[in-house]
Amino acid sequence: MHQFAELLIADLARRLGDGPRLRIHALHLPPTPWNGSKDGEFGALELDDGALGLSYVLLDDNLRALTAGEAAEGLIGADALQVARWWIDREGAARTLGFAAVNALSRHLFDRADFVPPDAPDSIAGLDPQRGEHIGMVGFFPPLVKQVTARGARLSVLELRADLAGAHPGFTVTLDPRVLADCDKVLSTSTALLNHTLPALLAQARRAREFALIGPGAGCLPRALFEQGVTALGGSWITDAAGFKQALRGGRPWSAFARKFVLRSADLPRRFAAAS
Repeated sequence: MHQFAELLIADLARRLGDGPRLRIHALHLPPTPWNGSKDGEFGALELDDGALGLSYVLLDDNLRALTAGEAAEGLIGADALQVARWWIDREGAARTLGFAAVNALSRHLFDRADFVPPDAPDSIAGLDPQRGEHIGMVGFFPPLVKQVTARGARLSVLELRADLAGAHPGFTVTLDPRVLADCDKVLSTSTALLNHTLPALLAQARRAREFALIGPGAGCLPRALFEQGVTALGGSWITDAAGFKQALRGGRPWSAFARKFVLRSADLPRRFAAAS
């Protein structure tokens, strides 16, 4: 279940080496209660070098727990690599912090190597749906539906919410993960990494030629994911840390302080494409 998480954290540890440990400098959260916007769905961990890592905070009661401070006790000043292991070793809000630490450490390594991923060509990770193709969407992204169906592709959305299930104009929503077995390409929320459901999704989607993970939380080192069947990672690259933090804490849109990127195996510099 934690196969990818173990591989990712081992990769981080090897690349960080035996130098001075990076520490957690701050936790940045959106206001509570959630304001209903995408910008209010994510929080960020900041390392002492300024690197930021995002994670989805609306699973279960995680945002409240993080805001109350009960899940973040002892966080500030902690070894960031040890916090990253919370993604594996803990549950709930602490797991969310662990995943944010993984993304922050990944950003640190990218910055240290002067690597900047390419801009995203669109909001669907360059998946390029074609007429007659069957596209799977893990997690319902209403703004993205037309980008798939307008090109003549058939769309099936895999959701957890039973109230959304059924036929909709131009697409179908189902609770059955077996729908992925018939898909040519799959677009999945990066929350599948956070909650450790990605291995099961990839197993269902063995026939798919492409499997893209998208969302602001898709910021980790990608080598282990590419080796296991993910073909694209589409995340948010923060370009103005000060502006981003201020907007996030104020509950305002922060897209002006970040840009969307898509990273594929061919885009990786040699140092990130191979084991360190």
